[in-house]
Amino acid sequence: MNKARVVIVTSKRNFPDINRPEPGIILAMLKKGIQSLSGAARAEEALGQWFRPEETIGIKVNTIGRRALSTSPETALALGLWLGQTVGREENVIIWDRTDEELKEAGYKISTSPGSLKIFGTDNRRAGYQSEPTAHRHLGSLFSRIQAELVQASISLALLKDHGLAGVTAGLKNYFGAIHNPNKYHDSNCDPYIAELFETDPIRKKHRLTILDALRVQYHRGPSYHPQWLAPTRKLIFSLDPVAADTVGWKLVEELRAQKGLPSLKEEGRAPGYLLTAERLNLGQARLENIEIIEEEV
Repeated sequence: MNKARVVIVTSKRNFPDINRPEPGIILAMLKKGIQSLSGAARAEEALGQWFRPEETIGIKVNTIGRRALSTSPETALALGLWLGQTVGREENVIIWDRTDEELKEAGYKISTSPGSLKIFGTDNRRAGYQSEPTAHRHLGSLFSRIQAELVQASISLALLKDHGLAGVTAGLKNYFGAIHNPNKYHDSNCDPYIAELFETDPIRKKHRLTILDALRVQYHRGPSYHPQWLAPTRKLIFSLDPVAADTVGWKLVEELRAQKGLPSLKEEGRAPGYLLTAERLNLGQARLENIEIIEEEV
């Protein structure tokens, strides 16, 4: 069995404001991560293999934590503009989340103008939820039209955080923001719901890449913002395997907790068991022995 590859890129430079990282450094990190993940001579070659010029690409961000604890706009914009310039046209890239208001409060500017990069929420008049629910295993949900209809390829650009119920929230759980009723799926540490949601056609058939925004990590008392348990790690994590990406993210959260003398998530009764469920559903690798971790610096 071939191992799943996960690349961790760390910035050697400190950011004066970790909530507002320098776009030039972020772009260099993105290029290094994609190049190392793909093995291509240039990162742009990999993008050309993973995405087609005629596709609209959705970048699903997480902005529920507003500016203090959301996917960095600088990271999302650097990725979106680079994709548009490399693969097709900027107007074929949509950076999105649940609501326009959450996006704005996280530092994004709503944009729906022709010819430019798009940024808007499901509640925007251009989108909304589908009128008929998608039923799958234990799930029954209305999907955002952005994920289900407007995009043909999807990137989960998620914030890596501790989560009081799921243990870890990262690339897989980021798609809870693509349905109208995620509150229904938090029982039993969100297991099996996170895995089963990813298995649905609107997500699994479109997902191409996971990038975890781990520039700073809320390693305890997440998913809400608690600055005393927030670590400026200056990392981005990349994988084509969505389960492996989150497994490596879990590993990082555990390392940060151990450094601060905190109990492990297993000891607290909230290890992210949904990752093993996802592996059983053949969505990816959830065991570190089956994952190749490559570490880079820029």
